[in-house]
Amino acid sequence: MLIGYARVLTDDQNLDLQRDALKGAGCERIFEDTVSGAKADRIGLAALMNVLRAGDTVVIWRLDRLGRSLKNLIQLVERLETVKVGLRSLQENIDTTSSGGRLVFHLFGALAEFERNLIRERTQAGLLAARARGRMGGQPKRLDPTKRALALKLHHERSHTIEEICRMMGISKSTLYNYLDKADSDVIGIA
Repeated sequence: MLIGYARVLTDDQNLDLQRDALKGAGCERIFEDTVSGAKADRIGLAALMNVLRAGDTVVIWRLDRLGRSLKNLIQLVERLETVKVGLRSLQENIDTTSSGGRLVFHLFGALAEFERNLIRERTQAGLLAARARGRMGGQPKRLDPTKRALALKLHHERSHTIEEICRMMGISKSTLYNYLDKADSDVIGIA
């Protein structure tokens, strides 16, 4: 039996494209998730794994819809193979029920991992080059040094609540707590 699996990252993304492709491929049932692939507890995937029987084929729209990483994807395919279930990816035209399909699956997976590593290396090189030129990444500070000092002073005087300080400064509690933690670590570093 052909059983489909579809996944999108967030609720505001749409599963229609994947559903249509899976139905067009002949899937009798389709399991779905609307969570990041990094989430270990994907309810739709768990339900899919529970209904699989030997001889079934899991059909996905693209390989990245199933696994959160190359390692995870390979583990899932190996798990499917141990229960004699195949995997078919529509976009990459891979079918692991054949030896050629298994070879292509591993080649695509290796190329995808290689590409991710190249992107990571380029990103790191770019960040190092920017730092060498004095540019730091990340969000700019919400408060200038004067306002930051005032917020810290108000907190240490205990004349205002955290909520009042945040409202006056136009910042969130987490931002204020980050400033407080930074100030505490600077004091500890000096001592």
